[in-house]
Amino acid sequence: MAMREAELTEQLWGDSAGAGVIFVSRVQHLEFSLACRGLVCVSRDRKPNTLVQVAALDVCEQSLLAFSSTEIVQGTRDPLFLTGVAFPPQCPILEETVIKLSVYDVKDKSANNSTFLGSATFSVADLLKSRDQQISLNLRSSDDLEAVGTVVVSRMKMGEIEDGEVDHMATDIQAQKCALVCESLHGTTNDKDYGPLMSALFKNPVCKVYRFQTLDSKWMLVREQMAESTLSFTIPKQLITLHIQEDSRRIQELKDLGELSPHWDNLRREVISRYDQVIRSYQETLEELDKLTGPSFKPSCSKAQKYLEFIPINLHTQRMRVTCPRKTDAFYDIITVGAPAAHFQGFKSGGLQKLLSRYESEKKSYSTAYQCIYYSPEQTAKAREVLGSLSELQPLISSLADRLLQAAQQRSVDALRDTLKSLAEKTEQFVHALKDELVKSALLALHAARPGYISKTQTHTPPPLHLQTEMPQTPSHTGAEPDAAVCINMDEVQTPNKEEQLAAVTLERQDSIPHYKEYDEEEWDRVWASVAKSLNCVIALVDKLQEQDNNNQESTPDQALADVITSHNPSEWREQLSPLVASLKECVTEVGDRAQKSMTFILLQEAVCSIPQGLFLQQRRDVVFSQALSALACGFVMRLYAGLEDKGFLQQLHLVGLVAQFESLLSTYSEEIGMLEDMETGISDLNRVTFRITEAKSDDPAELQPVVSGRRDYYTVEIPLPQQSFQIIPPELQEGKPLQIFPVLFNVGINEQQTIAERFGDISLQERINQRNFEILDGYFKTLSDKVPSECLPCFQTQMDVKELLETLGQNVVTKKRKNVEILWLAGTICRRLNGIRFTSCKSAKDRTSMSVTLEQCALLRDEHQLSKDYFIRALDCMRREGCRIENVQKNIKCRKYAFNILQLMAFPKCYRPPEGTYGKVDS
Repeated sequence: MAMREAELTEQLWGDSAGAGVIFVSRVQHLEFSLACRGLVCVSRDRKPNTLVQVAALDVCEQSLLAFSSTEIVQGTRDPLFLTGVAFPPQCPILEETVIKLSVYDVKDKSANNSTFLGSATFSVADLLKSRDQQISLNLRSSDDLEAVGTVVVSRMKMGEIEDGEVDHMATDIQAQKCALVCESLHGTTNDKDYGPLMSALFKNPVCKVYRFQTLDSKWMLVREQMAESTLSFTIPKQLITLHIQEDSRRIQELKDLGELSPHWDNLRREVISRYDQVIRSYQETLEELDKLTGPSFKPSCSKAQKYLEFIPINLHTQRMRVTCPRKTDAFYDIITVGAPAAHFQGFKSGGLQKLLSRYESEKKSYSTAYQCIYYSPEQTAKAREVLGSLSELQPLISSLADRLLQAAQQRSVDALRDTLKSLAEKTEQFVHALKDELVKSALLALHAARPGYISKTQTHTPPPLHLQTEMPQTPSHTGAEPDAAVCINMDEVQTPNKEEQLAAVTLERQDSIPHYKEYDEEEWDRVWASVAKSLNCVIALVDKLQEQDNNNQESTPDQALADVITSHNPSEWREQLSPLVASLKECVTEVGDRAQKSMTFILLQEAVCSIPQGLFLQQRRDVVFSQALSALACGFVMRLYAGLEDKGFLQQLHLVGLVAQFESLLSTYSEEIGMLEDMETGISDLNRVTFRITEAKSDDPAELQPVVSGRRDYYTVEIPLPQQSFQIIPPELQEGKPLQIFPVLFNVGINEQQTIAERFGDISLQERINQRNFEILDGYFKTLSDKVPSECLPCFQTQMDVKELLETLGQNVVTKKRKNVEILWLAGTICRRLNGIRFTSCKSAKDRTSMSVTLEQCALLRDEHQLSKDYFIRALDCMRREGCRIENVQKNIKCRKYAFNILQLMAFPKCYRPPEGTYGKVDS
């Protein structure tokens, strides 16, 4: 009966705003509750099942439009409705606005078979000016001849709760103890949840407000808020752009390999062609995404659309805020998202976990067919890591070397010392990044792929790779004697000339890999070690120059010191350092060039072996990871914003990091096995992500959007904070320390397909996932306990501590029990105790997810806020029937029905079953 609120709002108010109508006496926010008394049914011997439909008069069109309706209260002449009515702030309600209430007796919920009882009208001014802002109206029958009862309208004031504030609600209805709920598209005007910081990333919020009775007969206010996130689209678009850039760089690196034999050159051309196809596909997807306008989420009915495959399904934030008398408000957040999976590509051959396993086993046979060396996933990952280190460190070393010369030019001792320390650290990282036999073996393989390769029979085993001289830790002390084997003895030379300096470190320069001659396997050792030798010479000369400068100052009378300093040639230090610094840069460039080509050749061989399906799998993995990262970024931002004033949380954040706990309700049967395999890989890949907090340039929403950088093996997500928020976080966070995330996944299927899997199929995938992720969660807790005081963790009412909860969870994951949902409850509880980020998923985050979220919220109210046992089922049904989750269903499929049928629900655990009349066969 009720129209969708968002659509109705646009229809009711959109045209009038565009027409330039000026509204006066506008009411910023209006919420009211409803109750009926003394209803008279057509059949006077039965009590009605009552529903009230609410309509508002369009002041422009002078017509009534349905706005919302209450839930159905069964079998009473004096119904007190759980569902109230709210006109959100963006609706220009006037004091003159007329509201009509129509009361119906519903005989059949599923068929919407109802009988009209009566109606009443009132203006907003009538309510606002009435005593206690409460009015009682007579209900008139359709022929307007008789009264059929009364309806009581009470304005809801969403301020601080007082103990006796709601006593009037049950004064005349002692036998019926119910909660009150009022609905709104926005929070109240004093609600800080949707300030500038939150509104930059979270859009189109829906709010429901309830009042429930506690065990001590007091009242608590519960606000349930759901919102879309702009990150649903901005994160995937950034990732696609990064993929395009990375693949374009890979093509250029393949071209830069130089001349290859005809066999390898043909293979290279084929690989480049495949990369070009992927790039074009990603560019088309990006172009289509840039055209999109409208909502900030992908509805479940679009999960298999090609151009939306990178977008997470139905990503929403869900926050429950609980206010009790004389207590601090409590917040509970959940991110709901469809299982990260490649729905467009399908699941006929399984998901990523199975496909990757099969691909690795087949890759060995392909490597033989294509005359390639087989490299394990760890080796190819190492090759990508080396390439990433090279791209980061080489330009940094070059920049620091130039800064060192500039400091020498200025004869700035402090700048010289600090710059040399940074240069030594980065050069040491560079050298150790290449200290791997993989580089050496890849160089030999690349040599073998050159035209005119001459094989050499090895008569001895080459010596192991070792650094010829130990790298200096840092130039933290001056005057240290350099190793004579590394550099010419600076103590024996007063003024080394250019030829002598170069002779100490310059090696024989030649092609990266010699063509048409035998390959000297020890050459790489010499070239690699030359970097360390060059750096040691630079350090030695800087130490000597500083020592000479100190000696000159000590031996010169004070009155003549200024004359001595000015008499020195300012460029003298630079002239002495320039040859050694140039040699260091040349060595770094040569070593980097060789290492880059060798690692690129490894990736070429992997791509060659992958030609049948490898790039297809990479695309699938990109899609799944994009969905997972979007959800994680949304959850991280939500958790960070909530904890900005929590010193314990911020300490935990930079010392250890946060756990991100994903709850999945997928079955281990049919296509959902593939979805779960995709999801497992996508969640695991989040280990490659770190977060950094930065200071935003301004409070403009565009400046507050997270920024993703990096490559497929490692991503960084920068979270900008406004200046006011940035200034209150610890210095470690202000300095941009990388923040770790520990993703864990727990899955328990609950539907009828899981029943089949448990009785006739295989649930080993679910068991393995739960056991493996329990070990990760347990390890995180041990690390957290060692590094963070227990006082930093939140306090809860329940007595069981985290260690006991983990022991119970460990027992449950190894227990053979059908649909053991206690695993999910325990994992969620532990996550909250550890300040973690909670996620809940099913195929579309719409139906099973709604059952889980509402159950968790009511369990929190019971365990942490003393929700009366008599109210638990009522609260659960209220949230499922009239709360945010049914609005989520409406947003996705344009229908207020969960996609269950009665036979399916018979297989569900009882606490996951929706109330009667809220489910049916729909296209989801």
